[in-house]
Amino acid sequence: MRRMQIAVAELPLAKPFAISRGTRTAVTVIRVTLEQDGFIGLGECTPTPRYGESIASVSAQLAALQSEIEAGLSRAALQNRLAAGAARNALDCALWRLNAARARETLWQQTGREKPHAVVTAETLSLDSIERMASAAADAVSRGALLLKIKLDHQHIVGKVAAIRAAAPEATLIIDANEAWHGLDLPSLFTALQAYDIAMIEQPLPAGQDSELLDFPHPIPVCADESCHTVADIAALRHRYEMINIKLDKCGGLTEALAMVAAAQQQHMRLMVGCMLGSSLAMEAALPVAIGAEYVDLDGPIWLAADSSPFLSYSQGRIWL
Repeated sequence: MRRMQIAVAELPLAKPFAISRGTRTAVTVIRVTLEQDGFIGLGECTPTPRYGESIASVSAQLAALQSEIEAGLSRAALQNRLAAGAARNALDCALWRLNAARARETLWQQTGREKPHAVVTAETLSLDSIERMASAAADAVSRGALLLKIKLDHQHIVGKVAAIRAAAPEATLIIDANEAWHGLDLPSLFTALQAYDIAMIEQPLPAGQDSELLDFPHPIPVCADESCHTVADIAALRHRYEMINIKLDKCGGLTEALAMVAAAQQQHMRLMVGCMLGSSLAMEAALPVAIGAEYVDLDGPIWLAADSSPFLSYSQGRIWL
């Protein structure tokens, strides 16, 4: 008999985290524990209001499926029982880990991926003033950060990027606009940003309002985040974006994420793997996808005042495995 437990945990942040949509000082996650024959499988998700989710709505989705999960619902069947999103992610990852534990294998073995020694991950620069963002960049590279992800809105874009580049002359820089650049002159802005050796720009326009990206060549590659949730989205995006950002909480778990990798490769689209704020439990589940990505942004735990097991090791701009 399989048993399922649902728990809610509030994780305070070590410092405020700001993007174009607002600022957070804590993140609330939902954790699922599956137990069967003495083996345990864990999953964690972060409900996202941007996608119409809340702690209450995701908890209700999980509770509604509890009897089926406890009766033995398979990971394959789960894909048709829940829509993509945080609830399915928590269950999907818990089932992956439960199956791995019962087979006495690692998640790497279960997914057929070879575990690397380390993975380079972005360190995110929270939206702030020019001076504070430049200072945060300098601090990050002093600790060994190799890849910086710059959170921006529609204000002081070039000024902030210029200051960050000056503070981090050797780092790889990527930008995340979180849909905030609607109404700006994107061709001119992209041209101005070229001077600062920007590797990629993530989701400059609102999802569903990104047809403008068809109107000009992209001197800097553009990555779909809010516009890309599942395999079904990918084909329609390939003329607007060069890359997609796969997040387990968006796509509904590791199962869909692995399918997205294959679909993106078929469309000749490049890959990024990202995350919501969360603990190492959530980040570890994404690592089998991350090893095939050009850019990895799994820095959620470094924003927490206290992390949770399995306690991934972050230093020198890498996750050490």
